[in-house]
Amino acid sequence: MRKNIVAGNWKMNNDLAQTETLITTLKNQTKTSDAEVMIAPTYTNLWQAFQTLRENDIEVIAQNMHFAENGAYTGEISASMLKSIGIQTVILGHSERRAYYNETDESLAKKIDAALENEMRTIFCFGEELADRKAGNEEAVVEGQIKNALFHLEADAFKHIVLAYEPVWAIGTGETASPEQAQDMHAFIRKTLANKYGNDVANSVSILYGGSVKPSNAKEIFGKPDVDGGLIGGASLKAEDFYAIVNAF
Repeated sequence: MRKNIVAGNWKMNNDLAQTETLITTLKNQTKTSDAEVMIAPTYTNLWQAFQTLRENDIEVIAQNMHFAENGAYTGEISASMLKSIGIQTVILGHSERRAYYNETDESLAKKIDAALENEMRTIFCFGEELADRKAGNEEAVVEGQIKNALFHLEADAFKHIVLAYEPVWAIGTGETASPEQAQDMHAFIRKTLANKYGNDVANSVSILYGGSVKPSNAKEIFGKPDVDGGLIGGASLKAEDFYAIVNAF
């Protein structure tokens, strides 16, 4: 049975003091759903966040990592470095990484491999831009991103992969795909997996929706049969809003 997951991507927000304050507030929230809860602080605050939450059921995860184990990659972080401070899950392929840092399906495939080699779980992000949606190419774009980055893997690898569909036009814009649009795409993603790996794999993989999820729309989005949770941006920076989304299940 696949898991419901709500992951907060804090992006480049919150210094150490702000991180500690937000985590303290998060710890005092009441959880009424069975969803897994994750937060992704900045690199500089990962260790402190992990230490603060190690007795809590909130998992601290990373926003990115390099595909190499070590080497002359100034400013980068490897999977083994993350593992050494207790981090077990990493977000890969976020649209902002693709847009601002020229990450490609090919480089992301290498990152996926590195995460799996280090026994890390990956939240793999993908999604179409507004021009793709207007042209009716959204399914082709999403299918290509999934196939190029993931379809070299064996079926067993998907035990360690969570998918996150993020229509780029809905990230940080206030625009949100309708619950029906989200369900249609999530169903298509699951069908794409089934065509390659079979229904057992397709039905076991959690698929999250990301793109301006708020307390006001989370319940309706999460109520769709193929939507297993959310990758939350701005709303994850407010503890009450984040837990309202967590409890939308």
